[in-house]
Amino acid sequence: MQPPETRELAYFVAVAEERHFGRAAQRLGMAQPPLSRAIQQLERRLGVPLLERTSRGVTLTAAGAVFLVESHKALDAVAAAVRRAQRAGEAVPKLLVATKPDGDAGLLERILPRYRQDPDAVEVEVVVCGIGEQTPMLRDGRVDLAFVHPAHDDLAGFDTELLLTQDQVAVLHRGHRLAGRSALVLADLDGEPLPRWPGTDKATSGPEVRDSGQLMALIALGQAVAVLPASVRRHAWADVVCVPVLDAPQSSIMLAWPDRTRSRAVAAFVRASTEAVSAQIPGGPAAHLGGAGGS
Repeated sequence: MQPPETRELAYFVAVAEERHFGRAAQRLGMAQPPLSRAIQQLERRLGVPLLERTSRGVTLTAAGAVFLVESHKALDAVAAAVRRAQRAGEAVPKLLVATKPDGDAGLLERILPRYRQDPDAVEVEVVVCGIGEQTPMLRDGRVDLAFVHPAHDDLAGFDTELLLTQDQVAVLHRGHRLAGRSALVLADLDGEPLPRWPGTDKATSGPEVRDSGQLMALIALGQAVAVLPASVRRHAWADVVCVPVLDAPQSSIMLAWPDRTRSRAVAAFVRASTEAVSAQIPGGPAAHLGGAGGS
C-alpha cells in the first residue's frame, strides 16, 4: 500500500476536527467535492472506514480515532523536520529551550553560564510559554529542549533527564484560615477554590487559570488556593504564604528533547544541566528540594 501523503493527512485532520465536510473545506480553502473524494480514496487505500457520515456531519470510527492521533504525530514530525532543518541552516546556530514561568525552578540561572563554557555551545534562546505548551512546541520543532513535568506532560517520543524533585506547598492568601499552620494535608483543602488548569478536565471549584502570574494574583485576592512545587516561594507575592502539604505527591522537573537527536549542542546543554544541578544541590541530578520552611 502506498503511504498517505502529508496533504491527505491534513485533509483528514480538518474533517475529523470540524466534524463536517463543509466547514473542513472552508478551513482548508478548497471546495467540498474534491475534499470528499480525497477522504474516500484514503479510506479505500487503508481498507477501513475512518468516518461515519450523517446528514448533520461526520463522526469518527474506532479506526478514525486512532488515525487522527497518528496523523497529528506525523504532521508534527514533518513540521519539526522543516523547522529544525531551517534552524540548522542559519548562519548563526541557535538552541531554543522552552519553559513555562518558573518551570525550571531557577535552574536556568546556573545552567546557562555552565553551558556557555562548553566548546559545543551555541546561542541559547529561552522561550517562556504557557502552561502545557512545552511538549507540543518540542514535538513540532518550535524548540529543541524543554523543561517538563512528567505528572502533567506527555513524554512519548522524547529522551529525558530527571533534574529535580520537589515537595509541594499550599499557596494561600495571608489572611486565609489555614495560613498560620506549620503544615497541611490535602484533606485540609477540601472545598477550597483550587484552580482549573488548561487542558485538564479535573473538576474543581476554583477559577480557570492560564498562567502562574494570573494564578498568583487570584491567590493574593483570596479568590483561589493552589498546591504548587516548593520553588514557587522564589516568586511568591507579599500577600501570599506557602505552607508545606505533607501528603502531596512530589513534583519532578525533567529536561526533554526529541529521541534520536544527534545534536552536539543539545548534548552539551543536557550535560551542563546535570552538572549545574550537581553543583547546586547535594545529591546531584534528581536531587530533592524540600517544602519545609517559611513563606
